[in-house]
Amino acid sequence: MLWLKSFHIVFVVAWFAGLFYLPRLFVYHAATPEPQGRARFAVMERRLYGIMTIGAIGAVLFGVAMIAAAPVYLGFGWLRIKLLLVLALIGYHLWCRALIGELAAGVVRSQRWYRLFNEVPGVLLIAIVILAVVKP
Repeated sequence: MLWLKSFHIVFVVAWFAGLFYLPRLFVYHAATPEPQGRARFAVMERRLYGIMTIGAIGAVLFGVAMIAAAPVYLGFGWLRIKLLLVLALIGYHLWCRALIGELAAGVVRSQRWYRLFNEVPGVLLIAIVILAVVKP
């Protein structure tokens, strides 16, 4: 179980690195007026999304493996809430993909909107870590 947990944490860290940086790229993309700069950000966003998707898949697979190894944990309320927050995180991840498509098509929201959007994974991370460690 400790091996599963270790790899789960490694992939979660990789996933969150992307979740924290990709929306930052959106802010910079929105602030860039020249087409060459926007094209460069579009490439960076697509590549980062691919890397963070690998992190997401690994985190989910190792998380599922831990639950399969000890299904009794599904009876705990803290884990069920954590899993709901992970589903929200997956939704955020997919929303990032949609935003990559919007930006590539020239649909740009305000920098402020992207800055606020960038805060979501931090809030989810705090809640998820508290649930996983404190187990209230």
